[in-house]
Amino acid sequence: MAARPTWKGFLKISLVNIPVRVFPATDSAATISFNQLHGECQTRIQQKRWCPKCEREVPLSEVVKGYEFEKGRYVVMDDEDLAKVRPESTRVIDLVQFTEVEAIDPIYIERPYYLAPDGQMSQQAFAVIREGMRGKAGIGKLALYGREYLVAVQPKEKGLVMYTMRRANEIRSMAAIDELEGVPEKVKPEEIKLAKQVISNFEGELDLAEYRDAYQEELQRIIDAKIAGEEVVAPEEQTPPKVVNLMDALRQSLDRVSTTKKKPVKVEAEKPAKAAPRKKAAAR
Repeated sequence: MAARPTWKGFLKISLVNIPVRVFPATDSAATISFNQLHGECQTRIQQKRWCPKCEREVPLSEVVKGYEFEKGRYVVMDDEDLAKVRPESTRVIDLVQFTEVEAIDPIYIERPYYLAPDGQMSQQAFAVIREGMRGKAGIGKLALYGREYLVAVQPKEKGLVMYTMRRANEIRSMAAIDELEGVPEKVKPEEIKLAKQVISNFEGELDLAEYRDAYQEELQRIIDAKIAGEEVVAPEEQTPPKVVNLMDALRQSLDRVSTTKKKPVKVEAEKPAKAAPRKKAAAR
């Protein structure tokens, strides 16, 4: 199924405006999700809006947006108030700065989107800007889903990828993690050397497609088995051994690699046994 755009507007760089469409770059359907059911009759639970003061269900027509400025005190914001918020970036992805791609700390990245030209007339200009941006990322702003985002745009294959970004005040300082206070800044050179040797044996070209989601696969296997009326047996949980002596653990790691002749490391678990074919539900 062809992807559908979630937003249409313009990619703006100085005086250049290119009509573009925005597409989600991720697929939520790839993850198994569950519904809440009433265990007694297996009917799907309904979520109701309930006012504890009036002790009644509230229809959507009576629901308003409120901002809590003090504990228990709210200012109500209606559609007319919200309509007054008109940032310049409502229909424009305005790139105002360019930087090296490597300069963006991944901790600021929030969600990816794909950009494509909107209409045949904009394809040539889109391609020119894409090639001109190779190795660079454009930083700008965009109003999306009721808020203004900081975004980064960079070339990817035939198109552009746009990342919504967290702002600096949304990033918690690592200094707030008390558990890091006791971590030493300097360690023994021989320990570092041995650690680098172990790590170097696992280096290789990255292909994230090789990393299967073992949890999702096992979850699907159990679901299929339950549908087929089969008994599900949980595998025995294995607890990793505690590191008593770091140097011994590192040396043992090197010995294990040498005995396996430095074969490529397989990150995927053994493929679980297939459940029996699903039985067709009997006609009622």
